[in-house]
Amino acid sequence: MSWLALMAVIVALYLLFKVVGVVMKIALWIVVVVAAYWLLAPLLGWPELAEVVHVLGP
Repeated sequence: MSWLALMAVIVALYLLFKVVGVVMKIALWIVVVVAAYWLLAPLLGWPELAEVVHVLGP
């Protein structure tokens, strides 16, 4: 394998690591927002999470 191919593999692995990190951060923020809504909706008189999901559809 040439040094250029080796560098391309290293850069590809680095970028893959970065993309996975961004996807995990987005997933974590979605979990935090859903959990906050699930906890605060009854206190604020908002519709329950199940109703919101039902309206938005599957």
